Amino acid sequence: MYPLKFKKTLVKKVWGGRKFNTILNMTLPDDNLYGESWEVSSHKGGLSYIENGEYAGKTLIEVIESKKAEILGREICEKFKGEFPLLIKYLDINDRLSVQVHPSDEYALRVEGEFGKSECWYVMEASEDATLILGIKDGVTKQQFKEKVDKKDFDNLFNTVKVKKGDFINLLPGVVHATLEGSILICEVQQNSDTTYRIYDFDRLVDGKLRELHIDKALDVIDFDKKVEITSSANRQKIRLVGAEKEELVRGKYFNVDKYIVDGIFEDETNENFKILSILDGSGEILCNDISYSINKGDTYLIPAGLKTQIVGKVEILKSYL
Repeated sequence: MYPLKFKKTLVKKVWGGRKFNTILNMTLPDDNLYGESWEVSSHKGGLSYIENGEYAGKTLIEVIESKKAEILGREICEKFKGEFPLLIKYLDINDRLSVQVHPSDEYALRVEGEFGKSECWYVMEASEDATLILGIKDGVTKQQFKEKVDKKDFDNLFNTVKVKKGDFINLLPGVVHATLEGSILICEVQQNSDTTYRIYDFDRLVDGKLRELHIDKALDVIDFDKKVEITSSANRQKIRLVGAEKEELVRGKYFNVDKYIVDGIFEDETNENFKILSILDGSGEILCNDISYSINKGDTYLIPAGLKTQIVGKVEILKSYL
């Protein structure tokens, strides 16, 4: 086993932009707006193909099928029955992301036949006016919400909050969310699911048509009382390590996420299960089994279970694991 790097699956979006090219060093194939880069995925919506080493050209699913425990780790292999449990993306939101909500596992498995969608966002870049919708305002009932949405009256329904570079948001199922103003570039860690219930899309046309809404399903899953916490570097605990500084961003049922600022040589802990390294900024290399793997802003690597790695350079990394 070795650190796996994947071809990027780029997705056009009406709310997308060009930051994948200008900030994350990706080559976009045309002049269209791109909103998502699927970095590590075994989901049918955007399978990841390995681009380096012995397994180049194979999908993540193919390699896991033949090397389950070696990739995932025995614990994850047993818990998720050999399925890859995460989906890692970059998002370039240059216009308003639709008002949406994701279901829990219980609802999604029963209604959609796939897992629910718990996700988290690390804000890599944000314009000064970047504003999100996060949750429902206090006192709004399900009936009031339905009546106003049916009339396309969205005044006084949503909590809005400004965000900035370095903010971290844990979006649990049931939390209504969207972008309202400005632009943001995000590294997203989520469950292996693509189930989204759209409540409002600002009446935008895609190929001459309004995008489908899912009001009834959204009403089934919205948690009207759930609050969202946003953390920033200013209020997160810093853990000093040899060659790096660590911030614990979230500990949860579906994923754990930490941020590392590496300056020099950092020997990362050897995880019994796989981990994902998303390169937020800077450059350097991953050293593994006496081989060097270059890392630059916008790269993503899957480190299979039990691999010993060193990170060398001046680089900011988001590490996702279970």
